[in-house]
Amino acid sequence: MHTKRSLTGDRPTGRLHLGHYIGSLQNRLELQKKGYDQFVMIADVQALSAQAEHPEKVRENILELALDYLAAGIDPKKTTIFIQSLVPEIAELTVYFLNLVTVLRLGQNPTVKTEMVEKGFTKTVPAGFFMHPVNQAADILAFRSDVVPVGEDQLPMIEQTNEIADKFNRIYKKTFKKVAPLLSKTPRLPGIDGKAKMGKSLGNAIFLADSGKEIREKVQKMYTDPKHIHVSDPGRVEGNTVFTYLDAFDPDVKEVQRLKKQYQEGGLGDVALKKRLAEILESTIRPIREKRQKLAKNPKAVMRILEKGTEHARTEAAKTMHVVRKAMKIDYL
Repeated sequence: MHTKRSLTGDRPTGRLHLGHYIGSLQNRLELQKKGYDQFVMIADVQALSAQAEHPEKVRENILELALDYLAAGIDPKKTTIFIQSLVPEIAELTVYFLNLVTVLRLGQNPTVKTEMVEKGFTKTVPAGFFMHPVNQAADILAFRSDVVPVGEDQLPMIEQTNEIADKFNRIYKKTFKKVAPLLSKTPRLPGIDGKAKMGKSLGNAIFLADSGKEIREKVQKMYTDPKHIHVSDPGRVEGNTVFTYLDAFDPDVKEVQRLKKQYQEGGLGDVALKKRLAEILESTIRPIREKRQKLAKNPKAVMRILEKGTEHARTEAAKTMHVVRKAMKIDYL
């Protein structure tokens, strides 16, 4: 029986936050529990496409990202964690896929357009950054993945991956199967300022490595209802960041519903709500933070995990490339 396979990853641009935890880490842990043949990639090549002049920033975040993965529960005995740049087969497949995509089509990708705006790229966008959808297709298809845990903002990438796979199959030989996205059960988590996206560089994120003090301070800054000035005032639940986080993390669903009703009617203050949320987030993050602190004491052991995982990843990618070259009739020797 075929064991289903998944591929996902993150760019090493800093520590992971609760948005990552809700958006994809929880699904990765679920796939791991279900026995998927899972590959988790540290996407340093993609990070370098926007940080080409500062490779040291990418390098120092390799260990940080690996620590977050392991601390959150990614088990290297069950999941392969690897470094993208050390699997050159992905780069080779990217080059072949570039011949199957037009520049016009790449420019239409909503994810790329959004990220270009976020990073301030216009006519100065690096070609490597612009080609992200092709590189990501190579990441996914190099490992013949069945599913990819992603947030909704990454759905255009999955769509383009399947377009590339279909075109390859039509031109050469049926080699790749359709990839399915695995979406988070929770919608995208906003930043503590209420903005649509939680980001490392936006100063609105709660990190998996944050201390209890940092969590409390950030929760206190959370955007609620600006018209809810007094405890007795009726307040809005919609767009209230505290309730969005309670919906995502509070295990007592009935109590959250009761609190919403009380808040809307008046008689519940933001201070009490934020106190509850801070305690819940601390209970979620504390075990991750403590495990991370222990792992950080032995960075060489963490890097050995990445070395072993990368060796396995390269072996699997090489198998795919053998099939790809044969399909393309470029298996010359």
